[in-house]
Amino acid sequence: MSLALDPAAQDLLFREARTANTFADEPVTDEQVQAIYDLVKYGPTAFNQTPLRITLVRSPEARERLVKHMAEGNRPKTASAPLVAILSADNEFHEELPALLPHFPQAKDMFFAERPVREQSAVLNAALQAAYFIVGVRAAGLAAGPMTGVDLSGLQKEFLDADHTPLMVVNIGKPGEDAWFPRSPRLSYEDVVTTV
Repeated sequence: MSLALDPAAQDLLFREARTANTFADEPVTDEQVQAIYDLVKYGPTAFNQTPLRITLVRSPEARERLVKHMAEGNRPKTASAPLVAILSADNEFHEELPALLPHFPQAKDMFFAERPVREQSAVLNAALQAAYFIVGVRAAGLAAGPMTGVDLSGLQKEFLDADHTPLMVVNIGKPGEDAWFPRSPRLSYEDVVTTV
């Protein structure tokens, strides 16, 4: 076996994990979300930056405000998920770099003084962190339904501010009845990997 991770864990995180389309009524607790974050915060990013921001949508009023921004086919899933997270990139992440990169605090001004550079780095590294977050949700025994079928500019105006770029919405919970579509194909190793 070429992988150190136990086969059951491989299945939980990847092979058997699916995007859920329906959810059970079981709530997702703040303690579960904290455990997920406390695990995935160790995923690597450039300069140890941590631009990902997670907005948990719990109240019925906030859920109603969110659902109206979802693509029509995504609305029922988002309306019924026990918990929904809006994942965004903080474009002012550089303010935290002196604490997160204490051996190189000058990186804040040396590399990220200009807003366009920060925005590009924030989106890329927050997207990495979003992928870790999805795997963390799976590690908690929950299903994640990441969706980009959403009016991102409307989402930003409704829930965020100009310093935060929305990336996606993630429905979270235990899968419900008929939660899965058939598994879609994946590209083979030979289709993806090139050696030079």
